Amino acid sequence: MEEKDATPPKPSTDTSSDWARMAWTHLDAVRRRAPLVQCITNLVSMDIAANVLLASGASPAMIHSIHEIPDFTPKVDALYINIGTLSAEWVPAMEMGAKAAIEVNRPWVLDPVAVSVSSYRMEACLKLILQKPTVIRGNASEILALSSARRISGAKGADSDHESIDALDAAKSLAKSSGAVVAVSGAVDFITDGDRVISCSNGVQMMQKITATGCAVTALIAAFVAVDPWNALQATASALSVFGLAGELGMEMANGPASLRMHMVDWLCRLDEGTVTARVRLSCRS
Repeated sequence: MEEKDATPPKPSTDTSSDWARMAWTHLDAVRRRAPLVQCITNLVSMDIAANVLLASGASPAMIHSIHEIPDFTPKVDALYINIGTLSAEWVPAMEMGAKAAIEVNRPWVLDPVAVSVSSYRMEACLKLILQKPTVIRGNASEILALSSARRISGAKGADSDHESIDALDAAKSLAKSSGAVVAVSGAVDFITDGDRVISCSNGVQMMQKITATGCAVTALIAAFVAVDPWNALQATASALSVFGLAGELGMEMANGPASLRMHMVDWLCRLDEGTVTARVRLSCRS
């Protein structure tokens, strides 16, 4: 990857203000560098994922054909793979895309949507994890299932039946076994590399009423990791906090889920340094 800017600094201490400044540094880098993010994502999320990336300053490419991957994927700054609307045609493209990204040392991010719903989904995710994703982001139920490599009884699609804290140990285990940074989304987001844990308290409950917000934030993680692949733990935390903050600010103007989506995307474009450093809520737990 071409290094257009210096690596964003790690927080010098573990104070919340240091982490908030780091989040701004990552967002500013995305806006200045406009990383090209290839999204092999589900049909439901394509629109919101592309718009979230554009609003943040990144450049989305919704390319999923296996015939284009050899030419296109080596040119991207990051790859995002989402199994939400899985199909027999897309799985080989996902596997080829992940291999292509690894071969040219590009980060790639996995969203294991509803991984425990079927053995087909679980098998697809386990094969993808062999390609060493940089980051895995899911809800608590998805991370619990993926960590144990088994389906969870009663799983209901992309919704979580567990709180994010319930999956923290599973996230640590998955991070250590896969080598990826693992993020668990919930009322509080947890991000871990297997040892260190960062918590993010930004966001509002109404965001859960907008389809594919989880998918969209995973796309944003890919953009942030693209500008700082050396510090994927910090970049992932920054992306989650910025997205959650945009939701908080959007909720101040919204009347419901539809208007929240509009205002949230607007705020991703409008966020400034003062707002980010004052309102991002990140902390290191260990």
